[in-house]
Amino acid sequence: MEPLVALFDIDGTLVRTGGAGRRAMDEAFAYVTKQPEGLADVRFSGMTDRGILRAGFENLGETLTEARFDEVMSDYLIRLRRYVPISPGYQVMPGVHGILSACQEAGVAMGLGTGNVEAAARVKLDRAELSSFFTFGGFGSDAEDRAELLRIGARRGFDSIGGGARVVVIGDTPLDVRAARAIGAKVIAVATGTFSFDELAASEPDATFESLTVPGALDAVLS
Repeated sequence: MEPLVALFDIDGTLVRTGGAGRRAMDEAFAYVTKQPEGLADVRFSGMTDRGILRAGFENLGETLTEARFDEVMSDYLIRLRRYVPISPGYQVMPGVHGILSACQEAGVAMGLGTGNVEAAARVKLDRAELSSFFTFGGFGSDAEDRAELLRIGARRGFDSIGGGARVVVIGDTPLDVRAARAIGAKVIAVATGTFSFDELAASEPDATFESLTVPGALDAVLS
């Protein structure tokens, strides 16, 4: 069977930070811009960090520059490292440990496909000691467009195994589904984030599950 590269989203798919990520971003944006309302109506689910900040700056009638992005992200990472370890609402999504262990045992090349910049991704996973499962990925620090960061993650996966492979994306938003389709990957949607089972199914992934504990979820990832 052809080798498999699996790219996992983080927020809502692997873990939830219990609001620590949103709090850190809101506070960093407010600190840098002195205008806390900019992110008030921005829905984070499925967005990249750069896309979130671009939307926030557009709400203020401003343009996101590299300097402003770096300024906000620097402050955000300081706050994220402070809030994630103490967040009472932090949780690992159901079935995650089992799926990751089974994929590892099956020889799957596991990476991340996330809108988080890499440093933020590692902070969010480190609390649950999940980061070591993922030796590569495509991150919000690689590209603002979600399909492009998945393409980068897949290419890094190919490099890690020394050749081509099938690619499966596991995520919890319609944006994950759309991006996976754009790169020709199989996509599994899991309703452990902010989108319902029906909303995810309507985006037409290859399979939809209420959680990764549902019988058949592992087979859907591996097949």
